[in-house]
Amino acid sequence: MDAVLARDSLAVLPEGTSDGEVPTPAQVHFPASHRKAMDPNVMLVTGMRGAGKTFWWAALQNDAVRRLIQMPLTGQGFLTPPSKVATGFGIRPEPDRYPDKDVLKALLSQGRDPRTIWRSVLAWQTAPKDHPLRSEGTWPARIGYVEGNSESIARLFLDVDAKCGQAGEFLIVLFDALDRCSDDWRDMYRLIRGLMQLAVDMRSYRWLRLKIFLRTDQADEDRIADFPDASKVLSSSVELRWPGRELYGLLWHCLINGPAGDRFRDFLAQERLPAAEIAGQSLYHVPRTLISDDDAQRRKFHVITGPWMGQNAKRGFPYTWIPNHLGDTRGQVSPRSFLVALREAALDTAERHPEHERALHFESIKRGVQKASRIRVAEIREDYPWMHRALGPLAGMTVPCRFEEIVERWAQERSLERLIEGAEQDEIKLPPRHVDHGVTGIRQDLESLGVFQRLYDGRVNIPDVFRVGYGLGRKGGVKPVQ
Repeated sequence: MDAVLARDSLAVLPEGTSDGEVPTPAQVHFPASHRKAMDPNVMLVTGMRGAGKTFWWAALQNDAVRRLIQMPLTGQGFLTPPSKVATGFGIRPEPDRYPDKDVLKALLSQGRDPRTIWRSVLAWQTAPKDHPLRSEGTWPARIGYVEGNSESIARLFLDVDAKCGQAGEFLIVLFDALDRCSDDWRDMYRLIRGLMQLAVDMRSYRWLRLKIFLRTDQADEDRIADFPDASKVLSSSVELRWPGRELYGLLWHCLINGPAGDRFRDFLAQERLPAAEIAGQSLYHVPRTLISDDDAQRRKFHVITGPWMGQNAKRGFPYTWIPNHLGDTRGQVSPRSFLVALREAALDTAERHPEHERALHFESIKRGVQKASRIRVAEIREDYPWMHRALGPLAGMTVPCRFEEIVERWAQERSLERLIEGAEQDEIKLPPRHVDHGVTGIRQDLESLGVFQRLYDGRVNIPDVFRVGYGLGRKGGVKPVQ
C-alpha cells in the first residue's frame, strides 16, 4: 500500500453525521450488536453517548438505508419483511409529530398520565387522515380525545396492525433523544417509564412496534421498569457497542468506499468484496470473516502505521494502543473519536513527517488522540453540562491520585457548591443524579459514566480520552491538551 495514497485517504475520513442528519447508505457499517438492534422486535436500544443511537434513529428514516439493512448481505433479514417508520420523538423539534419539552412539562403539570401522552403520540402517527383524532389541533386536545375514546383508539391500533399484516410490513415508531424531553430527572424518568409501558402494550400486536433509543444512564431499571411485564421489553434489549475489531471494520468500510476504494479493496486481499447496488451506487462491505480476525486486521493496519508506537515494542502497538487510549473505563470507544484520531494523525503526518515511510507516524497518532479527546470532551459536555464544573477544576493534576486530593481541589474551587447552586437555579440541565449525596454522589455519577475509575487501592484514575481533554497529566501518558 502506497504510504502517501493511504495518508491522503485517511486525511478525508468522515467525522460521522451531525445530530439527526440522515446518513447515506455509504456511511452505514453494521457492527454485530447494531444488526441485532435493527430487529423490529427489539424495542429498547441502549448505548453511551456517541454509540450510534441517533445515527440509527435517522438512518431508519431513509428508504435506501432500510433497503440496505434488508439485504441478506448485511442485515441477515432483521428488517425482512420490509418496514415503514414514523417518529414519535427525536432530536429535532417537530410539533406536528410529537410534543416538545415545554409542552410535555405543561402536560405533566396538568396531571396527564405519561403512558397516555405517548399513546396519543402513537395514535396521531398512525391515524388515517379521516380519523376524528385528526381534527384536534393541539396536543392537549389530542390527548383529551385519546383519554375519552379508549375503545376507538384500541380499534385504531388493531386496524393499523391488520393493514400492516396485509401488506407484509412492520410499522416502527422511533423514539430518540429522550434527554430532551425534560430538564428534570424525575420528569424524564416518568416519561420514559410511560413509554416503556406503551412498548409492553405493543407486544400484543404483530406488526406495530416501538423502537426506543436510550442512553445507558437513562435505562435505570428501578426507575423505568418497576411495573408488570417490563421484563418482556428489557429481556430483548440490545446495547450498541464498538469493540476494537468493529472500529477497524468501520475504518475499512470508509476506505473501500472512499476516493481510493479500488486500491484499498485490493489491499485487503479479497478478490471480491461483497457489494450492493443502492440508488445506482455500488457499495462494498467488509466481510465478517475479516472483522472477526484480529490478527489479520492487525497485520493490515500495521502496514499503514508500522508495528510500534515508538522505536520499539515497549511503547505499545498501534492496533491496540489507539482504542485503549480512546476508551472510557469500560473500554468503550466512540466511533467518531476513532475516525477523528486517525484523520488528524494523517494530517499531522503530512505536515510534520511528509517523507515518513508509513502513512501514519507514531507521534502524529498521539496528536490525533489529543484532538479526538478534545472532541470527545465537547460531546460529553453537550449531554452532561455539569461535568465541566466537576472536571474543569482538576486541570494540572496527575492521575491516578487519591480521591481526597480531588475533593480538596473541588473545595478550593467551590465546585460542589456551584453544582448545587446551578441545579437549584435551573442553570444546569439534568444535574448529577446523586448531587444530594455530596462529593461521594458526584464520584458515583462519574464512575457510572465511565469517567472515573476506582482502582483496587481506592485511588481514582481517569481514561486518557477524558484526562487529555481536561488537561490532567499521567506519568508516561499522552500529554494533556494545553
